[in-house]
Amino acid sequence: MSPSALWTAVLVASVGCYLLKLAGLSVPAAWVEQPWVARVVDFVPAALLAALVAVQALTTDGAIVVDGRLAGLAVAAAALALRAPFIVVLLLAGATGAGVHLLAG
Repeated sequence: MSPSALWTAVLVASVGCYLLKLAGLSVPAAWVEQPWVARVVDFVPAALLAALVAVQALTTDGAIVVDGRLAGLAVAAAALALRAPFIVVLLLAGATGAGVHLLAG
């Protein structure tokens, strides 16, 4: 991608994000205060984060790959379920992923 095309894409995406934010602020308060909207909005960040984690942990170049990242993610999920401190979760996940990469080659 050429530098000018890249900057054009960045500027277009920036304007799009601004317009999307403006559209969200323009929604009437009566719509946002409905109970079903509040329930949906509560789950959107978690769903987006889960989708991002799944894509990063399971894909490489558009193909599904099972490697150390998935093992690290599984260990992190287990550590979180056991209510380990966040730094411990990060260290365990990183060590597990690195260990699987080292052993698998």
